[in-house]
Amino acid sequence: MTNKELANLMFPNITKTIEDYEKEYPERDLPEGAIVSRYAPSPTGFVHMGNMLSCFIEHRLPKQTKGVFYLRIEDTDQKREVEGGIESIINAINALELNYNEGVMSKDTQKGKYGPYVQSQRTEIYHTFIKYLIEQGMAYPCFCNEEELEDIRNKQKEAKARIGYYGEYAKCRNLDNEERAKKIKAGCPYTIRLKSTGNYDKKIQFKDLVKGKVIFPENDQDIVLIKSNGIPVYHFAHVVDDHLMRTTHVIRGEDWLSSVPVHVELFQKFGFKLPQYAHLGLIMIVDSNGVKRKISKRKDKDFTVESYHRRGYPIDALQEYLMTIANTNFESWRLAHPDAPLDEFEFSCSKVGSSPLFDTAKLINISKNCISKMKASELYENLIKWAEKYDEEFCKILKRNKEYTISVLNIEREQKKPRKDFSCYSDIKNFTWYMFEEYFKNNAKEYEWQNIKDKTTIKEILKDYIENYYNEEDDKDTWFDKMRNLAEKYGYAGSMKEYKANPEQYKGNITDIATAIRVGTTTCSMTPDLYEILRILGKNRIKERIDLIK
Repeated sequence: MTNKELANLMFPNITKTIEDYEKEYPERDLPEGAIVSRYAPSPTGFVHMGNMLSCFIEHRLPKQTKGVFYLRIEDTDQKREVEGGIESIINAINALELNYNEGVMSKDTQKGKYGPYVQSQRTEIYHTFIKYLIEQGMAYPCFCNEEELEDIRNKQKEAKARIGYYGEYAKCRNLDNEERAKKIKAGCPYTIRLKSTGNYDKKIQFKDLVKGKVIFPENDQDIVLIKSNGIPVYHFAHVVDDHLMRTTHVIRGEDWLSSVPVHVELFQKFGFKLPQYAHLGLIMIVDSNGVKRKISKRKDKDFTVESYHRRGYPIDALQEYLMTIANTNFESWRLAHPDAPLDEFEFSCSKVGSSPLFDTAKLINISKNCISKMKASELYENLIKWAEKYDEEFCKILKRNKEYTISVLNIEREQKKPRKDFSCYSDIKNFTWYMFEEYFKNNAKEYEWQNIKDKTTIKEILKDYIENYYNEEDDKDTWFDKMRNLAEKYGYAGSMKEYKANPEQYKGNITDIATAIRVGTTTCSMTPDLYEILRILGKNRIKERIDLIK
């Protein structure tokens, strides 16, 4: 029996050829140097920030070169697939605004001429390509069961040999086609393996865009290409897909680096051009036990993309932080170009660092800076979008009080050194709740009284201030002069300098009076600019708050 006859026995319904698919998926019509890359996740867990680093780079390279970025779902490991996995992947990409040109647009829709973009829908294509390898004597059916494979491993351990299915240990490699056909006709289950022609004692060398020159032994393992259920393994599927979809660059984690010899051999078997590979260092975290490890897509919910959106980190801040991880020279560029759009920075694979530690403090700092640069009206709109999804009650309050809220958000904002106390949108309610009557009346905290603690005295000072000194039209200098007069009226120094010169002559200083007013109107001893707070609250609100002091 010839190899072609064996292939026809194994795949009687496959009538297309590789040449047919070459015509169906032609070379892309793109400018010279344009990069085609893909984000190709498995829907087997949460989408975390480590996944998004890879996606971010895969999006960035085509954007810089007027190329194509597409989304492919690699769902061949269906036992580990989680409910809603595809939707969570798409949501994570869209939420970070890493727009892709083609691929899986939703669970049920796809866009583009190079699909299907879901591997489980490409079975006929894989079977066409594996049939070709069998016809050429480059692949064969393997009938070994788990017990036989375990026996092979035990023999290798005893002989202190490399573990794997290769050479003399490849039990089914040299069966003749008649025997193979007999087993297939008898219904014996089988996988399909690569018939490797590699020599482990020889080396292959290739240039990784991140790691530089990499040298490995040639692959000599007869790895499984098609599982017994007819589904391809990653090694085989990605070679077929990346070739037909005309992928020029494969960006993935460095945990795949050792697989390159297998992939090189497979591309060579088909006579396909090898894409350029970039293997990224894995983002590490320090877990609750103090152990440094890579992020898990099933365990580390706090590092999922969704968790960062739930907390309300701006998209610009998340992208900015990913770039600090992606390129080691980005932070120095940012210092030199503090206000330049992120797109003006040219990403380079050669500047990708080794395994970085996810630095939450740095992300928070970037996010604070990002929010501080927003105009109050822009921050309001972003806050609304976030609250609509994550805080419905707060959203209603914000919408009822649009202009008032914008004024609150503008305290110490549009100035040379804007405030930087908001690290994410979820912080804003915690920092501004006392400005909204709905929260102040129902959720007021304990008053943080400082040097002046007597409630009668405090209320007297507040009533005197609102009746005799308050005027919302006053500029800041006029307001401060009035505060000084109020302080002196009650026996407090009008300035810290006066108090330090003669402390025995005063009950305290102007700060004590200002703090009593601050706490009386907000409950908090630490707030942004008191002048702005009082001006925005207005006389009526302040009077109502004085009456609430018990």
